[in-house]
Amino acid sequence: MPWASTNLRVRYSETDQMGVVYHANYLVWFEIGRTDFCRQLGFVYREIEKEDGLYIMVAEVRCRYKAPARYDDEILVRTCLRSVRNRVLVFGYEVYRQPSEELLAEGETVHVVTDREGRPRALPEKYRNLFSAGIQLSGR
Repeated sequence: MPWASTNLRVRYSETDQMGVVYHANYLVWFEIGRTDFCRQLGFVYREIEKEDGLYIMVAEVRCRYKAPARYDDEILVRTCLRSVRNRVLVFGYEVYRQPSEELLAEGETVHVVTDREGRPRALPEKYRNLFSAGIQLSGR
């Protein structure tokens, strides 16, 4: 599973007066892709919070916009895992217009694993193994 794919349609509320998607909505789409990525690996993100008392907090975001998405566009968000370390995960993203497959944006998020109080913690082995398998499948 090198990439998880998520299909979305641009909603009117995600656009500005010009009908172009507001830039911050790409970060919401990244989150949707990240959640789907975890599901495709075999777990629901909520499990980490409920069962282990841990959170995967965003520490850094990068997004490069290539072309505007517009109201009612069909888009595809592709998500991969670029790096897994003891306390840090790095995800990569690509957003495409469908069916033309035009690249609209690409980005990356860096996450730190923390406890409920926000202190850095090690990612439990069961999740590290799942995430590592995701990287091995992607050939990284």
